[in-house]
Amino acid sequence: MPWWIWLILALFMLSMIVAGLIYAGIHGLRALHDMSGVAERVGERLAAMGEPDESADSAVEPPLFTQPLSKAQERYAETYAAVLRRRAAKRERHTRAWSRWKRFND
Repeated sequence: MPWWIWLILALFMLSMIVAGLIYAGIHGLRALHDMSGVAERVGERLAAMGEPDESADSAVEPPLFTQPLSKAQERYAETYAAVLRRRAAKRERHTRAWSRWKRFND
């Protein structure tokens, strides 16, 4: 292979390496710029987490595990009753839908 082909190949390789470095540098700078904005927003939110919440009520209910067991039982019973009401309502809707469909198919 003649010497000038090797010279062209070497120059092409060097130009591709330089182009790749420039491409990586430009995108790296863009990423750093974007990351600085993200870091600023994270810093603001972390600072806000350290401040006391002014909108919170002073009469906040204590955690459930610190309350008597009867309180937990009442809450469970209320929640389970709501679940049963939702299931009954769903069952009633399905029954009405099936009866409508049955009328159309007869």
